[in-house]
Amino acid sequence: MTTKKLIIFFLLVLTVWNTSAVQARFVMSAPAAVEMGQQFRLTFTINQRASNLQLPPGLTDNFEVLMGPSTGQSTSISTINGQTTTEVTFSFTYILRAKQEGSFEIRPASIETEGKIIESNSLKLQVVKAQARQQQSQQQQPQGGDTGQARQQTDLGGDNLFLRVDLSRQNVFRGEQLIATVKLYADPDIPISGFDEVNLPTYEGFFTQDVEIPRQINFTREVYNDRIYQVGVLKKTVLIPQQNGTLTVNPFNMSLLVQQRVRPRSFFDDFFSGVQTVKTTISSKPVHVNVKDLPAQPDNFYGGVGNFNLTSELSSEQVTTNDAVTLKLTISGTGNIRLIRNPELQLPADFEVYDPRATENIKATDNGISGTKTVEYLFQPRFEGVYTIPAVQFTFFNPSSGSYVTRTTQPYTLYVEKGTGSQTATVVNPRQRENLQLLGQDIRFIRQGNPMLRIHGTTFYGTPAFYSVYGGSTLLFLMLIFIYRKKVQENANAALVRNRKANRLAVKRLREAAGHMKNNRNEKYHEAILKAFWGYLSDKLGIPVAKLNRENAVLTLREKNVEQELIDELTQIIDTCEFARYAPAGGSEAREELYKKAVTVMSRLDRQIKN
Repeated sequence: MTTKKLIIFFLLVLTVWNTSAVQARFVMSAPAAVEMGQQFRLTFTINQRASNLQLPPGLTDNFEVLMGPSTGQSTSISTINGQTTTEVTFSFTYILRAKQEGSFEIRPASIETEGKIIESNSLKLQVVKAQARQQQSQQQQPQGGDTGQARQQTDLGGDNLFLRVDLSRQNVFRGEQLIATVKLYADPDIPISGFDEVNLPTYEGFFTQDVEIPRQINFTREVYNDRIYQVGVLKKTVLIPQQNGTLTVNPFNMSLLVQQRVRPRSFFDDFFSGVQTVKTTISSKPVHVNVKDLPAQPDNFYGGVGNFNLTSELSSEQVTTNDAVTLKLTISGTGNIRLIRNPELQLPADFEVYDPRATENIKATDNGISGTKTVEYLFQPRFEGVYTIPAVQFTFFNPSSGSYVTRTTQPYTLYVEKGTGSQTATVVNPRQRENLQLLGQDIRFIRQGNPMLRIHGTTFYGTPAFYSVYGGSTLLFLMLIFIYRKKVQENANAALVRNRKANRLAVKRLREAAGHMKNNRNEKYHEAILKAFWGYLSDKLGIPVAKLNRENAVLTLREKNVEQELIDELTQIIDTCEFARYAPAGGSEAREELYKKAVTVMSRLDRQIKN
């Protein structure tokens, strides 16, 4: 018992020591944008006990301090690789209100901890004019009573909800990269609950590479046209124009699910949900990029536009005849590195030369495409002597300076000694063999293989082989006609075959969804359920998948006398799956409940459509 107490005491001491060893972090945070007259929080957090907090100098010149500080404390314990870490965070919160509009920089605050005074970070905060909130109209009940509900609706068009392609620059050179960010702007009073149909833009005339962003869309505050929006980034792409002139990013649209409040028509309606989900479609505006042509291209220009460096490395400077030698060129930097052609290497004529091999290691970030491109040149000297591997010149266009820049490698001296084998022996590249050059030798390549020899003056016509080929081709033609007609008859009943196989294929896809559910593959699970229902409806209703959508599927089901309640359950499952693909939520129990509901709805659909 005493030993156990000692171990617990040792762990507590170690935990306290780890906590004290943590470096102090003092952070100031606030919204990036606020409206005039709006109250907001200015929060200071520190991971050590501290006192004597001094607000940023000049803070009260532009902001009123309405309340504070409100203090708080939180503790978090984490264990990583057997090491337990305890962190205690102290917070100080003030309620502020801006005195005037404009962009302000809040200078660092200071606080005292463990006898030292440390400073926080600085902040930039924009204060915009107070927005006039739209009065929500109420629908008046007609005389004689109305069974419907009066609704409070928010305007979902215009400047309240829209899409925008934000370009980092709109005047570029051909080959110069720019960043295109697809953003969704929403008024803070519009709650978005999901996505229905997403059609992201296609960038015609550009080489594209996507920038990796979080799958979960995080909305942040942003000021656009002197108005505060909740902004979510849907996609970020690096664009490299491939032609001159004005390139246009065409408009695209997206269907969203927005929650709107419903005004209750009686006292009893207050016990039920006062929110309904409506579907709205929004579109972006076209965006133009002005692409300028490059100046007259000099020699040794291989298409590079950006800022690059060039290094080289020779595998060995002392070799024997027929030894393989590799010259490695590495192009590194930022720009259209994937579109750069391999630089040309001028080697002596009596070298056996092979195709260069290029490898790339690049990444796309908010600053564009950067990385390295390595080109390996493999060659073999066939004769002894001293050779010079000339320097390689690499010219690229730098859009920042608007001029061409040339990088040059160093020349190499290659010492070749006579090897043990014959100097005339060569190793043939399996990918390519150059045309033979006679270097003081009179030996050509020997023709390989077994040539077909025939007696001069004979003819194939009239021989038994000729009649065999003629008869065989005729028989083959008749067989093809027979097979073609049979396929035509089968295709005529293709709709019937698809109808019969619809249920079996849907069950197979639902089993695939169950497998994804067990392995916690959330996105593939919801995608498999969607494929099961859309494939089932396409086969059962005789509507091609390309033309199948929610509207014509619901209309056709009603024509087949399917119950409205069952149709509503079907659309609810589809909405849940489509929303979960873009904004995953819920755990294993929610997925299992959705799976059981999908199996039940599929079974009921099959019985009602047959009847």
